[in-house]
Order: sequence, then C-alpha cells, then structure tokens
Amino acid sequence: MSIEKVREYFKQYNIQNRILEFEVSSATVELAARALNVEPARIAKTLSFKQNDECVLIVCAGDVRIDNKKYKELFHTKARMLTPDEVQENTGHAIGGVCPFGIDNSIKVYTDESLKRFKTIFPACGSCNSAIELSCDELYQYSNSLGWINVCS
Repeated sequence: MSIEKVREYFKQYNIQNRILEFEVSSATVELAARALNVEPARIAKTLSFKQNDECVLIVCAGDVRIDNKKYKELFHTKARMLTPDEVQENTGHAIGGVCPFGIDNSIKVYTDESLKRFKTIFPACGSCNSAIELSCDELYQYSNSLGWINVCS
C-alpha cells in the first residue's frame, strides 16, 4: 500500500506520526480541503509530467494551474501530463494520492512558488484519504526538491 511506503519514508525524519488519515476521500483538491477544513489553495497538489521519457513532479498550490508558456520557457519542452497508468507506474502512487514522498530517487521533483504564500500546506501521503501538514521548507526538504520554480498561474 502506497501510504505505508510514505510512512516508512517519513521514518528517517521522525514525522511518520504526523500523517493524517480521513474516513472520507481527499482525492481532489476540493475533497482534501473539505476533509481538512482549510481553503483549497493550501492543498499542495502534485502534478506528474513526462520529459524525455522521464517523470517530473511539480508540487503546487491547489488553486493554480500550470502555465504552458512558463513551463516551456523553463523546461524547453511542452508540458505533457502523464496518464493515470503512467503516474502509478512511475511514482508508485495512484491518482488522488500522488505525492513526492517515497518515490524512486530518479524522479525529479520541483516545488512551485505558488506555495510560498502559506505558512503550512497539505500534500497527500500516497492514498486518496491522507495528507500531512508541512511548512514550505519541510516540503522542500522531504520531497528532495531540485528547486523553487514559477510555472503556474
């Protein structure tokens, strides 16, 4: 189970007990915001892209979208999201629980600046009914982010 993989990953930081699990679905930004009783923007959604046969994850605020022009300027390629099957195959997490934790080290992770306006945000933890409250610095560290980027609007 994917959440167990994330829980095991978080043991190295001694934060595995901070994972929140819900009796309701948190598979979308709206459902997660409702489960956590927070504004949707504070949900840190993880988007999956394919670049030259590699998987790239971008973690961004729940109220933003990828700006194709900014994406292409930064990565020099068109934004191409993975299919649900490709997401599961590449990250080990199913849609609704995708997160940058407990994934293959070869996957490149970036954090979008849209998150920096919040003191804490809530990314998923590998299942469609989980999340964890993290500061932006914690998210950056625990996700092994390669950098803060600006590809959303």
